[in-house]
Amino acid sequence: MALGGAAGTVLVSAAGTAQAAARASVAGTGPVAAHLTSAWLPSPPGESSAAAPAAPAAKSSARRSDPLPQVVLPDLFAVARSGVTAAQFSRLSKLRYVRDLTPVDGGGVKIKGHVVGTIGVNTGVFRAWTPPETAGNQRVWTALARGELMTTAESPKKLGLRNGKSYRVSGASQADIMSGGTAAFGIPGVDAVVNSRISQSLGLVPRIGVLLSAPGANLVRLEAGVRSVLGRGVKFVNLRPPKVALRPPKQPVQYQRWPIDIHPATTSRPGNYLELFQESARLYCPGLSWTVLAAIGQIESGDRANPGVSSAGALGPMQFLPSTWARWGITAFGETGPPNIMDPYDAVPAAAEYLCSYGAAQGGAALSRAIYGYNHAAWYVAEVLALAHEYAQEFG
Repeated sequence: MALGGAAGTVLVSAAGTAQAAARASVAGTGPVAAHLTSAWLPSPPGESSAAAPAAPAAKSSARRSDPLPQVVLPDLFAVARSGVTAAQFSRLSKLRYVRDLTPVDGGGVKIKGHVVGTIGVNTGVFRAWTPPETAGNQRVWTALARGELMTTAESPKKLGLRNGKSYRVSGASQADIMSGGTAAFGIPGVDAVVNSRISQSLGLVPRIGVLLSAPGANLVRLEAGVRSVLGRGVKFVNLRPPKVALRPPKQPVQYQRWPIDIHPATTSRPGNYLELFQESARLYCPGLSWTVLAAIGQIESGDRANPGVSSAGALGPMQFLPSTWARWGITAFGETGPPNIMDPYDAVPAAAEYLCSYGAAQGGAALSRAIYGYNHAAWYVAEVLALAHEYAQEFG
């Protein structure tokens, strides 16, 4: 079985009865029978295995590290035994409440005798779906772009991996891949991540799963909707963080229109985006709902063909103009060094402060004016407020 829990078990076991049927034809290729790779899956009726839908092209992200274009709060990971077709992916995107979704390749690969639940991703897209500590860590994305294997913190101890050393990885085919280090990816049971190019070379199942973000959706109904598209055999992993009670600030913090030098003392780092949005609102703009920050983070104002950089030149997960960042950028949550526009731990609280300077904490018309000050577009104000309402429905 996979090293990890739910998702890893789902990835490795999803092949089901296809394992026995395929064992004879691939017995000499190296992968163990439990591996969920293209070689272990039967083709749909009337199709050959070569017709399986490929993951989105990732030429731009397979060899270089793209910047962080937005942030996404994932709700669900759906795994389909025979992959997700382009038509099914389109239908999933039209389900009620589904705002963002991205496919991943996946399966079990063998490393040093262990079956490891592994996903293959378009790094330029997947980065936005990872926890803030990982999304803001350039080392992780540089390593993935180079074609290295990134694992969760627990995996190297169990596998005996050393950072910077190459290991034989066996899927439908084999390759020697360098271990690039560890990171948290926020999907329970997924032990390792590679980029799309490496995934294809290993023969992982194209589009074996889909990550979905559906603010405001009831999880049971969301699963039912996904099952209606992907069939009864689809497996789910709940990615929603647990709800936590927020502590009120000890003292209200007053902000002026211009930046001030005194910021709340924050040393502990939130472990996920939900906590980051909540704590940023609580500490840097008391009275502002965290859902507004979450909505701004999820609405990518940049040009989607050029991740991370909008047509106006805005950068990072909260889409700051460099000139605005020079005035409002802060270092928060125990970070050191100058403010980093690409670091969610700096960008999210900076956005809270910026909104507060426009009176966002007052709510109502003042909040709308503050959002308009953030991005001068009426459609943007309406979309942020609508999405913030959906987050409020989901998390209370």
